[in-house]
Amino acid sequence: MIEVYSWATPNGHKVHIMLEECDLPYRLHPVDIGAGEQFAPEFLALSPNNKIPAIVDPEGPDGQPMRMFESGAILLYLAGKTGRLLPSSVAGKYEVLQWLMFQMASVGPMLGQAHHFRVYAPEKITYAIDRYTNEARRLYGVIDKRLARSRYLGGPDYSVADIAVFPWLRSWKNQGIDWDDYPHLKGWFDEMSARPAVQRGVEVLADRRRPVTDDRAREVLFGTEQYRRH
Repeated sequence: MIEVYSWATPNGHKVHIMLEECDLPYRLHPVDIGAGEQFAPEFLALSPNNKIPAIVDPEGPDGQPMRMFESGAILLYLAGKTGRLLPSSVAGKYEVLQWLMFQMASVGPMLGQAHHFRVYAPEKITYAIDRYTNEARRLYGVIDKRLARSRYLGGPDYSVADIAVFPWLRSWKNQGIDWDDYPHLKGWFDEMSARPAVQRGVEVLADRRRPVTDDRAREVLFGTEQYRRH
């Protein structure tokens, strides 16, 4: 039984979907990031960057417990554990890995900033909104172009790259996206949305998440609480 410390965010849903796709049994430990639970010492012992998700696999390599943080690393760990959703060929594996790194380096950070400045920032800064909205549209265009010639992001087969990207695109409206501009990506998005394991994964903890509307949650997520040494 894999212990999963998570919340209903895109990075959390990446791991939830992976676990569902791999039919791995897991136990959830909600970490309410709006309430500051990510700063608890016991969670920081698992995830020193105070970000969800984190996992503990009691049956890790050589039968020893394995602790993991960083969602992309967790996806790769689970792919290695199960032999699923990552090609076995060297060329195929690296084709997938480059798109996984694309999500981690570009899609997550840039779409997160677009979402922040368009929705959460207390001051509407036109430069920031335009900067990150344009970057979101550029990234959607990169993915759309890729999917015009490949069924999935990493090649002909569904993989961890698709699982990593999908949750970040579920907030497309808040990122200033018009699906009419990305027909190939929209087809992929609809296919992903219809997968039973994906549907189960994005429902994990979804009933626990609350809109960030109160000052305490804003302070915890975006204010000085993030920068205080814990």
